[in-house]
Amino acid sequence: MSFKNIVNKMIKAKKFVIAKHFEGEPKPSDLKLTEENLPPITDGEVLVKAEYLSVDPYMRPYMLQFPLGFTMIGGQVGKIIESKNSDYPVGKRIFGYFGWRTHTIFNPRAPEKFKTIDQEPYLLPDIGDLSPSLGLGILGMPGNTAYFGLIKLCSPKRGETLVVSGAAGAVGSHVGQIAKNIYGLNVIGIAGSDEKCNWIVNELGFDSAINYKTQNVSLELKKVAPKGVDVYFDNVGGDISSNVIYQMNPFGRIAVCGSISSYNTDHSTLPKCTLLQPAMVFNQLKMEGFVVTRWNDQWQEGIKQNLQWINEGKIKSKETITKGFENMFHAFYEMMKGQNIGKAIVQV
Repeated sequence: MSFKNIVNKMIKAKKFVIAKHFEGEPKPSDLKLTEENLPPITDGEVLVKAEYLSVDPYMRPYMLQFPLGFTMIGGQVGKIIESKNSDYPVGKRIFGYFGWRTHTIFNPRAPEKFKTIDQEPYLLPDIGDLSPSLGLGILGMPGNTAYFGLIKLCSPKRGETLVVSGAAGAVGSHVGQIAKNIYGLNVIGIAGSDEKCNWIVNELGFDSAINYKTQNVSLELKKVAPKGVDVYFDNVGGDISSNVIYQMNPFGRIAVCGSISSYNTDHSTLPKCTLLQPAMVFNQLKMEGFVVTRWNDQWQEGIKQNLQWINEGKIKSKETITKGFENMFHAFYEMMKGQNIGKAIVQV
C-alpha cells in the first residue's frame, strides 16, 4: 500500500447534514456536524480539501428539495491534494457544489453526483495574486449573476437610472458597480444600515443610497430619482420592490434575482401582495426572473470579464469572512439576517 493511500485512509471528512428542514428562521439544530472516513481515491478521481466555503441566500429555499441526512448544499473553493487524473493536477484549485464538507472525493468523469445546482465543478482560472476566495464571489456565481442578469435582461443604457435592492450584498454591490462604472447609469442602492449605505456610496461610487430600515423607500426614491426609474435589479422582493416598480418609467426593465425578504417566512402567513399589474401594464414594463445557470455555456466569459474589470480598478470586492468550518451555520444565519457586507464566506 502506498504512503498516499495510508494518508488518505486516515482522512476524516467533516460535513454538515440536514437534520430537519428549515421552518421559519434556520436553527443550529436543523443541521448536524458529522464525520466520515474517506476511502483511497481510485483511477480518475481527485481528493479536494476545502479552503473557502460560500453561504448564500439561495441555500434557504433550495435545501428543502433534499432529504434528511443529505449534506447541506453549497459551493466551495478547494485545493486538489491528491489526484489520479492528469487533467486535475495536485495544487490546482477547483470550484464545486460539494456542500458543507471539508474533504471531497470527486470524479470528473461522473460530475453529476455534485450537481445539486445545475452546474458541474470546474478548475479555477489563473487569477494571479488575488485571493482564491473570489471564486465564490465576484469571480464566481454572484459575479456572474450580476454580470449576466444586468446585461442580458436589463439592457442598461448610459444616462438611465437603476435601482438595486440588497445593494450591499455580493450580487447587488457588483450590479451597481457595473451599471455605474461600465455603463454610465445613475445608480441608487437600497440597503439595511447606514454603514452599508455609506459603503456603497463612498467606496463603490453609487450615486445615492436608501436605508430601508430608517427611511421611507417610496418618498426617498422620489427625491433621488425625480425622473423615475428605468432599471430595477430585484434581490429582495416584498414591499420594497412594489415601491420601486410603481416609480418606474415606461418600458422599464426588471430583473428578478431573489426574494430574500420572504425566505424565512411561512408562506401561508404572508399578507396579500400589492397589485402590480397596473404599473406593469400602463408603463409597459418587462419583468423577468432568472437563475444564473442559464448561462452555463458562457460561464468563463463572465469570470474573464469580471477579472479584467478588477485588474483595471473598475470594480471593487469586499468579503465578510468567518473563520472555522464549525462556524458554517453561524455565518449562514448572520448572512440571512443581513449582517454581512459584500460576499459572506467561511475560511476553513
